[in-house]
Amino acid sequence: MNLLVLGGTRFVGKYIVLAALERGHRVTVFTRGQTPDDLPESVQRLHGDRSEGLDPLGDASWNACIDVSGYLPRIVQHSAEVLRERVGRYLFISTVSVYAPGERETTPETAPLTVLDDPDTEDIAAHYGGLKVLCERAVSGVYAERATIVRPHIVAGPEDYTRRFSYWPEALAAGTAVLAPGDGSDPVQYIDARDLGAFVVHLLEQELGGSYNAAAASRPWSVFLDEAARGVGSSAALRWASAAELEARGLGWNELPLYLPRAQDEQALMRIDNAAALAAGLTCRPLADTARETLEWSLRQPQDARPRIMEL
Repeated sequence: MNLLVLGGTRFVGKYIVLAALERGHRVTVFTRGQTPDDLPESVQRLHGDRSEGLDPLGDASWNACIDVSGYLPRIVQHSAEVLRERVGRYLFISTVSVYAPGERETTPETAPLTVLDDPDTEDIAAHYGGLKVLCERAVSGVYAERATIVRPHIVAGPEDYTRRFSYWPEALAAGTAVLAPGDGSDPVQYIDARDLGAFVVHLLEQELGGSYNAAAASRPWSVFLDEAARGVGSSAALRWASAAELEARGLGWNELPLYLPRAQDEQALMRIDNAAALAAGLTCRPLADTARETLEWSLRQPQDARPRIMEL
């Protein structure tokens, strides 16, 4: 296949490009050219700001477009319309944050979606999930059965510049005891960026449309930390702290990433149903491997770019 990637030089986009190349496909990336990349020379690089149009693409056509960098509905709508007759399929990278909060045992693709009070807002930081919902609808409205929507969970793995997942392998490897959130029974979930990249390419190869939750299995925090510890060779003790204790210490999502207290209905986002994705071909590597390889990468980064580990 000949693939166009809107984005593609960093983390999720990069692993999609690498997965496509590994499968023998040709790849063109369209980016602003502001992020240095180490993609193979075989990748065609085109530069421009998609908010100003797609003129740098010329009149070329592709088997599929993978939209990694779409956050605002009007920009995604424009890209989808411009490429309508020039790509066979449009695959949009969305997020599990599209789901509305609620008390649910599991969150399948049919769960209620976030509804914005102001659909014209462009405040991505405040309305990330709701704007992604509208982006999905823009793509589906233009492409119908030629649209594929992938909703990744929190993305983990080497090169994760957000440092959310990497906090835990670093904490486990660094100390003899680790502050752990809750009582160990709360759910936690993620997706390895490399598994996500392979899944995206597989969906395009099989010409599969529809929506898919891209997530590894939900697991209790106790299991999550045990598997991560095994991956990094840690025997650190876990010191569990209740939500009330963490709140009293001013510790939350930012300090102990991935943790959502049980009292919050947002916790349903840690019980994402991945059955449709698994049936469509998603495969997930062991958590221990993701933890070990993420730690190896993280330890090579400058100290000020690595996570700050919370003290007991």
